[in-house]
Amino acid sequence: MAEGTRERDEGVVGRSLRPTVWLAWSLCALSLTFVSVWALFRLLNTPTPTGVAQPPLPLEVWGLLVFVFFTTIGALVASRQPKNTIGWIFCALGLFLTSYSASGQYAIYALVSSPGSLPGGGTAAWLEAFLNGPIILVLFALVLLLFPDGRPLSRRWRAALWLDLIVAAVLLVVGSFKPGPMPTSSLNVANPFGIEKIGALLNVLLYVGVSLALALTVLGAVSLMVRFRRSGAEERQQIKWFAFAGAIMCAVTATGPFLWSLPPSSPAVTLIWPALFLSAVSTIPVATGIAILKYGLYEIDHIINRTLVYGSLTAVLAVFYEGGIVALQYVFRLLSAQESQVAVVATTLVIAAMFEPLRRRIQHFVDRRFYRNKYDARKTLEAFSFKLRNETNLEALNNDLVGVVNQTMQPAHTSLWLRPDPNPKGKKTALRGPNHE
Repeated sequence: MAEGTRERDEGVVGRSLRPTVWLAWSLCALSLTFVSVWALFRLLNTPTPTGVAQPPLPLEVWGLLVFVFFTTIGALVASRQPKNTIGWIFCALGLFLTSYSASGQYAIYALVSSPGSLPGGGTAAWLEAFLNGPIILVLFALVLLLFPDGRPLSRRWRAALWLDLIVAAVLLVVGSFKPGPMPTSSLNVANPFGIEKIGALLNVLLYVGVSLALALTVLGAVSLMVRFRRSGAEERQQIKWFAFAGAIMCAVTATGPFLWSLPPSSPAVTLIWPALFLSAVSTIPVATGIAILKYGLYEIDHIINRTLVYGSLTAVLAVFYEGGIVALQYVFRLLSAQESQVAVVATTLVIAAMFEPLRRRIQHFVDRRFYRNKYDARKTLEAFSFKLRNETNLEALNNDLVGVVNQTMQPAHTSLWLRPDPNPKGKKTALRGPNHE
């Protein structure tokens, strides 16, 4: 009788969740529809009309794939955990970004490629600017405040959520009616819905809204740190995944000022920076999906360890490589008044020889600095294994073994049972670690 009741309850729950599953995957399908619209008008706009700046096609396709990935991960989370707001926010982010791309291509075709052939070109340009504004920052701040379970940290943090929603509403109004050219649009088109009489007020609201959005993003990061300190083991692993993606995003963003200082036509600006940025952004939905759905949840420590080691190793070797080439070329210019490829070959050989010793040193430093417990445990085991080869006193080994287990694994209870000796004189010995009952 109890089993039948449970099956009926599960059936009712399943039926009640079907509309949310349908809605989640419908949003994902809508996002793919916007991608199809983008592809159609991108083809019609080839070659790119004069006066219209567009990124290279491979980067555009890559960006759209990242946008669809947001919607897909959002639909996956929302269909399985419909009460988790993070999934629905990711669905909204993906929809915003894919519809932004589709609107931009439609506007280019309706206003430049084939003027007058389709209606609503100005509206499409307005929609592109509207969807690519600071509203994305507000949604990201919302993710920080709600991650990982879709609920605020406590009742006190609900005020931050309400403020975030108010800022979102203000920015939507400003983006809708601010007069003049729309700077985030791919075309230099004036806002067709702009209201000149309140232009000054909207400029002030835009400044206040963006400032508050940035402050809320910082506040969301603080909320995540507080949540990490208060959470249990599993939730900490979830936050580590999200923080890992955020750290990659921050590291890539930190390279921005250097790359932007290069000439605008440089490949570092036109290709490398967008590729780095898209790669970093793509880690956010991946890490979020793994954290919330708990796929490979406890692998994050290993991934962070390897990232710290090989990221530091790459940076150090790059500095040595560039510095070695510059130094050797300078020496060759002094000696022969010309540069030589020997400098490149010699520096490459030195870097190859440095790789493994430097990797071991960096691994040792990372383990000692960030994984101290595991580092101490490994050292303890290494010392015990060395003593095991030289010690012949069984009683001393018994005590040492119990001590090693207590020190490395820190169990609540430790005991050692020795198999009885077939010899009738053999004895069974039980040892218990001190103060570990």
